[in-house]
Amino acid sequence: MAVTNEIAECLIKGQAPKVKELVQAALDQGIAPAVILNEGLIAGMNVIGERFKKNEVYVPEVLIAARAMKMGMEVLKPRLAAAGVEPIGKVVIGTVKGDLHDIGKNLVAMMLEGAGFQVIDCGIDCAPEKFIKAAQESGATVIGMSALLTTTMPAMKQVIEALAAAGLKGKIKTMIGGAPVTQSYADEIGADGYAADAASAADLAKTLMRN
Repeated sequence: MAVTNEIAECLIKGQAPKVKELVQAALDQGIAPAVILNEGLIAGMNVIGERFKKNEVYVPEVLIAARAMKMGMEVLKPRLAAAGVEPIGKVVIGTVKGDLHDIGKNLVAMMLEGAGFQVIDCGIDCAPEKFIKAAQESGATVIGMSALLTTTMPAMKQVIEALAAAGLKGKIKTMIGGAPVTQSYADEIGADGYAADAASAADLAKTLMRN
């Protein structure tokens, strides 16, 4: 379907107004909202994600592509809802308590949305209770935590302990990331997964949801 390919191409190039226009044109042609989402917007973000992993594109290109995705979604969202198209899953995301960095977290949120997830963004400096409350209220099955400082990394463990205390460990999966965070730290604190970058985080969320 030519128009969905064109949507994907324009999204990859970060041409936000063009993406918005093409999504509307596709709807006017009677193309199903789910097809536009999967074969246009998500297909384009998948390409950006793969290129980002390979260091073929960098943060600015990802942000520009994500903005194009957002503009396309503005047109598509009401139609998806009307057609009963559900997100593939729900993820709560936030930077842990004491940490005020948000660029990495925002990138992960964009990649998750680009993969078809509904993202509940708790923002920065999030206490364990905030993550858990957001997950319970939204019905999210994954909590994603970000830390950019070694001094705030222990807050990730506190979230996992709070989940266990609430009897939710295992029912709600946890994934962690951020510059100082490693796979061995994830293993040490009992996180369900670790992602080295934003594109990998979207793949990890899909895996955690299936397990």
